[in-house]
Amino acid sequence: MSVWQLFAVGAVMLLGLVGVLVPGVPGQAIVWAAVLWWALTDPTPVAWGVLIGSTCLLLLNQALKPLLPARRPRESGAPRRTLLAGGIAAIAGFFVIPVVGAVLGYAGAVYGAERLRLGSRAAGWSSLRSVMRATGYSVLVELFCCLLAVGAWLGAVVWG
Repeated sequence: MSVWQLFAVGAVMLLGLVGVLVPGVPGQAIVWAAVLWWALTDPTPVAWGVLIGSTCLLLLNQALKPLLPARRPRESGAPRRTLLAGGIAAIAGFFVIPVVGAVLGYAGAVYGAERLRLGSRAAGWSSLRSVMRATGYSVLVELFCCLLAVGAWLGAVVWG
């Protein structure tokens, strides 16, 4: 697979990660389609292993999704830019501090944005709790599963 094709697969995966944050966009399906594209273009055992692992992980997330609270961003009271900042920080945090950084980045960015917007530490903490209740858990779990699939792909491309 050429460098340009790998770049295109990575761009589609990034589009899927952003799609997880936007309601109505099938981010998981986009990430899975990018992994499938890569595995079909580069048919090695490592590529097929990443495809099978990503498929199982994303299907498990879809099966467990009804158990998580539904997305209700309007109930949290936080503006969309706060939720978008949290999602972008989760994506960056996943690669800065592998795995744990996604949770820390999401919660930290939401708290920071709400503290700046509301002006006090207690109000920022209260807003973080309401955001996590209204949208955070379902978005964070879906984003985390997609980040694991992208991380597996990235690891296979770099070290495989």
